[in-house]
Amino acid sequence: MTSQASSFEHWEADVLLKDGRVAQLRPIHEDDADRFIEFYARVSDESKYFRFFAPYPTLSDRDVKRFTTVDHDRRVAFVVTLHATIIGVGRYDAVSDDEAEVAFLVEDAQQGRGVGQLLLEHLAQAGRERGIRRFVADVLPSNARMQQVFREMGYQIEGAIEDGVQRLTFQIESTDVAIGVMQAREQRAEAASIERIFKARSIAVIGASRRQDSIGQAMVRNLVLGDFGGSVYAVNSNAEAVSGLPAYKRVQDIPGEVDVAIVVVPAESVNDVVLDCAAKGVHGLVVISAGFAEEGPEGRQRQRALLGLSRSYGLRLIGPNCLGIINTAPDLQLNASLSPSMPPQGRVGFFCQSGALGTAILESVSRRGLGLSTFVSAGNRADVSGNDLLQYWQEDDSTEVILLYLESIGNPRKFSRIARRVSATKPIVAVKSGRSTQGVPVGHTVARTSAPQSAVDAMFRQAGVIQVDTLDEMFDVAQLLAHQPLPRGNRIAIVGNSDAVALIVADAASAAGLQVTEPVSLGANANADDFEEAIEAAIARPDTDALVAVYIPPLNTSGEDVANVLAAIGEQSDKPIVSTFLGTEGVPVLLRVPDLLGGSAGRGSVPSYAAPESAVRALARVVNYSEWAARDHGEFHLALDHRTGDARALVRDVLRQAPRGAILSTEQVHALLACYGIDIWTWINVHDRDEAIAAGETLGWDVVLKAGSEHLRSRPDIAHIWRGIQNAQEMGDAWDQLTGWTGMRKDTKFFVQRVAPEGVAVSFSVSEDPLFGPLVSFGLAGAPSELLDDRAYGIPPLTDLDAEAMIKNLRSAPLLYGYRGSERVDVDALQDIIVRLAAMKDDLPEIAELDLEPVTVHADGFTVLSARAKVIPSADRRGEWYVRRLSQPAATGDTLA
Repeated sequence: MTSQASSFEHWEADVLLKDGRVAQLRPIHEDDADRFIEFYARVSDESKYFRFFAPYPTLSDRDVKRFTTVDHDRRVAFVVTLHATIIGVGRYDAVSDDEAEVAFLVEDAQQGRGVGQLLLEHLAQAGRERGIRRFVADVLPSNARMQQVFREMGYQIEGAIEDGVQRLTFQIESTDVAIGVMQAREQRAEAASIERIFKARSIAVIGASRRQDSIGQAMVRNLVLGDFGGSVYAVNSNAEAVSGLPAYKRVQDIPGEVDVAIVVVPAESVNDVVLDCAAKGVHGLVVISAGFAEEGPEGRQRQRALLGLSRSYGLRLIGPNCLGIINTAPDLQLNASLSPSMPPQGRVGFFCQSGALGTAILESVSRRGLGLSTFVSAGNRADVSGNDLLQYWQEDDSTEVILLYLESIGNPRKFSRIARRVSATKPIVAVKSGRSTQGVPVGHTVARTSAPQSAVDAMFRQAGVIQVDTLDEMFDVAQLLAHQPLPRGNRIAIVGNSDAVALIVADAASAAGLQVTEPVSLGANANADDFEEAIEAAIARPDTDALVAVYIPPLNTSGEDVANVLAAIGEQSDKPIVSTFLGTEGVPVLLRVPDLLGGSAGRGSVPSYAAPESAVRALARVVNYSEWAARDHGEFHLALDHRTGDARALVRDVLRQAPRGAILSTEQVHALLACYGIDIWTWINVHDRDEAIAAGETLGWDVVLKAGSEHLRSRPDIAHIWRGIQNAQEMGDAWDQLTGWTGMRKDTKFFVQRVAPEGVAVSFSVSEDPLFGPLVSFGLAGAPSELLDDRAYGIPPLTDLDAEAMIKNLRSAPLLYGYRGSERVDVDALQDIIVRLAAMKDDLPEIAELDLEPVTVHADGFTVLSARAKVIPSADRRGEWYVRRLSQPAATGDTLA
């Protein structure tokens, strides 16, 4: 067996079935023989007939050996299991270098749960890795369900009937359509798994206690006093009753069904609870218990065991070490958390990781009058993460705004993909803690990262996420999004009875990039009629996109009349209104509009801000989001001339010769970049004076001699280049001068190139980050950009407009657009090279580093003067982009703080 064929461990995956249950998908093993026989015995005669086109009631020993023995290369087979029981099997057998026959068999009781679709997805990815390009499947015309599996995968299916058998043939290339189908199924399955937790109708509290000061007692009390619309069961092996509820010794003893289990037992007992819940058929666990990864190596191992056990029995897991979950829906009123009170009902979904902060967050929400639809505190987020909640909230009609308090991001690549899709219809506001330190909270399993904070910022910006710095600012933005319409532009009007505060608003707005019309000053004695007339006039103006109302009440005035005016106009206006009203924060009762859904404040309620700067800052954030949501975001895969197969072959050849990795030679770098349509200005490495002269003659003179050592690569400001060399004499002089320069090291390497067109020097870099995966960065070359940290980042895949935004986000971007009368460079060419590099890095995780520097960009294109690349073996095959799988815990050695 080849080394390639033996590398199949990465094919193992935890997957979600269509109904949200967890299952395991893995390569079949020889020791699966008994399990395979048991599986086959549970399959109906009809399904066996559909699989083999003839009666096939039992398997011979030879059959079993043939089905369970594969080489994981030309013959690949996967099984899907539920708690070690096989429920489906799929395989392909290669019939030529690039074609394979594919077939499935799924237990009848498990059909309709998406098992066949999962098997086909993963078999296609395995086939692509092994050089298979096309699948062939023979299906009986009467087997409509199996035909549907193939036809709904997004592939272009060609069918023909021969001898009464339907032969389906299709390319297994990962097309945009196929990826879209896969991601839509991923969203539905992950949303279904979370919905079954949020909409639980029966909850068991394991560890329920009679002690008033215990967590178990608090969980039962909060569920019961919160008027939970379902059944609550107490589980305590040492009590007859808890808080008036009968207590059961085990979950299995509960007479009715149990949807969700709240676990508050000591950490060492949690695994026993998992087995008890699995035997009962529980869907989800909310583990409040501490004592896991936050307590060091032993706790980390305990958490991994908990996750593995939960998933092996099909359970989703929230926590451990979490605050709990809340659903404010009137028919549920689910408060399965340690918060003693329910937040008001509203349109905002809130995800946070910190259990400690969760209670404070809920108190702030209630104080501001900001209603929530659902709330999750994920704690150590061993399983359920913010990505799962985004998938759920995307289709949740009760949620219109999403808030994320993120202490770490376990899978930024998936987060970016999902957030970008969700942000198109629902705004996401995020606080990422640890911005200055890049710290990781205790208990969070996160891969190490060398990416700067600017890369995190770029990820949020690329996905349309509204990133804020503090929780207060998050709530400022949320109360505007939850109660007011989005602005259609950045032009704001100001109406108020305080000139001083209006001036503060105008200054803050200008600083935030908003356009301010002339403020309307009503004077300190303005009454409600004055405000009504002025606000309606300002809102009606075509050059007004939003309005800031300022009301500082005179002495002994409640402001109720003015509040009624603001609330009435706010309810009717299609333009957002914010206020600084009586210096209050949140949505004051006086400014609230009744919520038809039963929440504390309805659409049209006018949010108030204690400080005018806070109102303007929130409005500016929402304006930026509105502009992002309204614009075209470009297209992926624009370039059709990529020779991805040739590039992969080149990388494989290099790693075959250097298994631990290697820096590519000049010729290899040329060939690699050429696969993606990027040309390099030819250079010739030289080692002495004679070689330099010979190189100049070869290139036809008008050349440069460059010192190419690493410490000089990004230093166009120092004299390591001799330009305009026309003959042997000049080359000899240049060699003597450069080699004799006191700043030149003995190990300096030299090369000769033709003189390139003058232009602006820029640099490109791609890398593989352990956490983010592929990263592309771009900036102007030289020390000033380095000192100012003026570099733009993007996470592939990138659209053409993502690349354009990267260029414009540079502080030094004006130098590319004709600054102070200089010639405008070919920005389209810069955009094109960014997209090509992003595609290359997305295709080739083995590229650990690739630097193009310097690159001169001018009015007619660009010239790549130098490039350096390093490849290393990579376990990341980009599988999460093409197949569905749940995230795995980080490997030992990854950051756990």
